[in-house]
Amino acid sequence: MDGADRTVWEQVVGLYGRVEQELAKALLPHGVGLSEYRALCRLVCAPEGELRMQELADLIGLNQSSVSRLVARLEAAGLTRRDVCLKDRRGVYTVITDEGRALQQKIAPIYDETLRRALDAAADDARVGPLVAALRAHASQSPTPG
Repeated sequence: MDGADRTVWEQVVGLYGRVEQELAKALLPHGVGLSEYRALCRLVCAPEGELRMQELADLIGLNQSSVSRLVARLEAAGLTRRDVCLKDRRGVYTVITDEGRALQQKIAPIYDETLRRALDAAADDARVGPLVAALRAHASQSPTPG
């Protein structure tokens, strides 16, 4: 890795840590962590509100063990439930509940506003501002994920 790559990566890591910290603080009063919120978001967008455990793990960047613990916390809070695949009894799904859907919808505006504010603040920081500008420029040229 050359020096320029290292500098870019350090900027990415710094920006990521800074934004994640702000998002985690904003979600804390609602009793959900970032991974739980992201799992609920993925489930809200999934067909029939359900995903295989491994698919959820891949989508939110967790390993199988971590996603199992996360889903157990969501189930204990009544935000999801487990289901088995009728075609393949070995396949385990996690399914969002009405309570999980309602919480995700309640928190979404808080998450979005916190993210915008955190990125705006980072954009004013000379160390990561150019990175934020480049990421935003790229996102404005990319099709909206759907």
